[in-house]
Amino acid sequence: MPTRLSVVMIAKNAADLLPDCLASVSWADEIVLLDSGSDDATVDVARAAGVKVYVDTDWQGYGIQRQRAQSYASGDYVLMIDTDERITPELRQSIQAVLAAPQPSAVYSIARRNYFLGRFMRHSGWYPDRVTRLYERERYRYNDNLVHESLACDGAAVIPLAGDLLHLTCRDFASFQRKQLNYATAWAQERHQRGKKVSLSGIFTHTLGAFLKTLLLRGGVLDGKQGWLLAVVNAQYTFNKYTELWALCRGYSEKT
Repeated sequence: MPTRLSVVMIAKNAADLLPDCLASVSWADEIVLLDSGSDDATVDVARAAGVKVYVDTDWQGYGIQRQRAQSYASGDYVLMIDTDERITPELRQSIQAVLAAPQPSAVYSIARRNYFLGRFMRHSGWYPDRVTRLYERERYRYNDNLVHESLACDGAAVIPLAGDLLHLTCRDFASFQRKQLNYATAWAQERHQRGKKVSLSGIFTHTLGAFLKTLLLRGGVLDGKQGWLLAVVNAQYTFNKYTELWALCRGYSEKT
C-alpha cells in the first residue's frame, strides 16, 4: 500500500494565513488542524478547505499542543507545519520521493527561509534554519516544551531534504514583537520551573552576545539593513527572556 501523509498543524486566529498555507499542502492525503480557541474565521476557513478540524483550548504549551494535534492524524508519516509556512514545489517533490521509498528509523530536516521586514533572509542564522518536520507518525512525537519545542528523535538518522519551507516570520513588526515577548515569557517560566537562574551581569552578557552572534558570526551584515535590525531584535529578545527569568527568581514577576 502507498505511504500516506498527514499534514498536521496547530492554529489560533490564522484565518488570513490559512488559504495559502493549505494550498501549498493540498496534495497531502489528509490535513489535520488543532485550533486553540480562535475568535476569527480560522475554523470555518479550514473546514471549507476539507481540513479535519479539532478544537482544544486547554493550552499547556506548544509541545503538548503538537502532540494532541498529531494524535488525530492517521497517515504513516506526519509533516508538521505552521500556518505561516508554505511548501515550495521543490520541497513537495522531495517529500513525495521519501513517501515513495521511506527509510525506517529516519527523520527528515527541511531548510526554512524566514521572511523579515520585506526580505527572505539568507544569513543572520535565519537560513538555512533547518527544522525536523517529516517523520513516522507512530515512532516519533514532539517533546513537552512550552516553547521552542522540537521533535524527540534521539538515535534517528536525520536526512536533509532539498527545497525550502517559506516562513512568513515577520510580516507585521508589531505582531512579531508581541509574539517574541510571549516566547520570552514562556521561555523564562519554563527555565524558572527547572530551577535555572541568571545574574544581572549574565543578562547583559547574553544580550550583547546575541547581537554580535547575529551580526558577525552568523553573517547578518550580509543581509543589509534587515540584518542589522534583526541583530537588535535578537538582542532585545534575549534581554527580555533573561530579565524575566531574573525577575521570576526574585519574586518580582509573581502575580498578586
